[in-house]
Amino acid sequence: MDIILFVNGPNLNMLGIREVAKYGHTNLTEIENHMTKKAEKLGFSLKKFQSNSEGEIVGFIQAEGKDAAGLVINAGAYTHTSIAIRDAILSVKIPFVEVHMSNIFAREEFRTVSYLSGIALGIISGFGAYSYELALEAMAEFLKRGNNV
Repeated sequence: MDIILFVNGPNLNMLGIREVAKYGHTNLTEIENHMTKKAEKLGFSLKKFQSNSEGEIVGFIQAEGKDAAGLVINAGAYTHTSIAIRDAILSVKIPFVEVHMSNIFAREEFRTVSYLSGIALGIISGFGAYSYELALEAMAEFLKRGNNV
């Protein structure tokens, strides 16, 4: 069974607690459990990872990305700052979907800049926890079609 990596960046471990008006009451464990079941229904295995540390995210992508079919990533604040995460994704040549729970284009100006978007298959933004499910479905469809959109 092909593996899809599911990576979450800083502060996403605080989902369900932080800024519930923007992010809702669903916590990351609930999202991960739902995503694991959804991946299995789609014929994939999900490997989950969350870290508040940029270096740990880079290390995970480098270590696991070579053997994975795809990546769904919400890099959190690192979306707007991390060339290192971008370079890690490029180094393992893994197709990925960028995810955001909130609509980053309707927020502060600095959040509209993404170091990942230019190399992503696509971006899902603004649908809360459902953004993850949409991203997983898109990634699975891309992989099933033989990497053709």
